[in-house]
Amino acid sequence: MNIAQVIGVKPNPNIPSLAPGDSVKVSAKVVEGDKERNQVFQGVVIKIQHGVDGGSFTVRRVSRGIGVERTFLLQSPLVEKVEVVQHGKVRRAKLYYLRGRSGKAARIKEKRVVKAKKPEPE
Repeated sequence: MNIAQVIGVKPNPNIPSLAPGDSVKVSAKVVEGDKERNQVFQGVVIKIQHGVDGGSFTVRRVSRGIGVERTFLLQSPLVEKVEVVQHGKVRRAKLYYLRGRSGKAARIKEKRVVKAKKPEPE
């Protein structure tokens, strides 16, 4: 028997396919007391972890000169939506080296995504 069947992992349909280096906007539900609100966290995906529990992805941003990382679960219902702002061109699966860089050194080049054109009927 597969452990994923026992746990009952269902992927969140609001999360598109992500890759390390992508700049994303993550809207997460935050509960404060009896109130609920959406909080947007925008940054770069530095890690994607796949596992039997559904997996997770970590987003990093710099806020007021301090690096902030937040991990979101791929199957969590608290993640309202994930919007990919830009695809990054990277050559590694884990971008931990960004923790030691700041300013222009922490930039990631944009990956050009070319969409195939549909042939026009004659």
